[in-house]
Amino acid sequence: MLILRRTVLFAAFALLAACGRNDLEEPPVPLGDFALGLNIIVADNVQKVPISREASVEEWEAVMQEAVAKRFGRYQGSKLYNIGISVDGYALAPPGIPVVAAPKSVLVITANIWDDAAEQKLNAEGKQITVFESLSGETVIGTGLTRNRKEQMEALSYNAVKRVEEWLVDNPEWFGLPPKAPEPVRQGRPVGGR
Repeated sequence: MLILRRTVLFAAFALLAACGRNDLEEPPVPLGDFALGLNIIVADNVQKVPISREASVEEWEAVMQEAVAKRFGRYQGSKLYNIGISVDGYALAPPGIPVVAAPKSVLVITANIWDDAAEQKLNAEGKQITVFESLSGETVIGTGLTRNRKEQMEALSYNAVKRVEEWLVDNPEWFGLPPKAPEPVRQGRPVGGR
């Protein structure tokens, strides 16, 4: 019985680890005429949750700028778009007691996008995004035990910038593509809604 439990546990961890794979080596999702112009990250007013490892403004700006460059530098469109991101708040999980008191790392950002040539902001209000580290075999027990501060920041930045990309993909008209078709409605709810 104990062997069966261990086998199931290891299989579950392997499955969770596969869920957190890196997609940057795959071709980028279509984003029309998008090419990355300015990559502006500010963290001057970042708030740290009291139970967190320390990270400086400069560290957040550098790690986020690198994540934006890696994801959006892959696009080779004909028009420049500037991305501005404010790092609003974070918690980097410190070491704790596994499972019972293992806090999760979190990052809150606000993103904006500008048409460079038109010098015009495309979104009416900043898009606030909250992300946690991806679920994997090691993060189930809390990343304070399994990752150092830099690795946590890189994982959070990767997830946040991926969500920014998803937000841009949801607004294709900004990049010379036809608007997304509305989701079909079934019994007063979008298909797939709860």
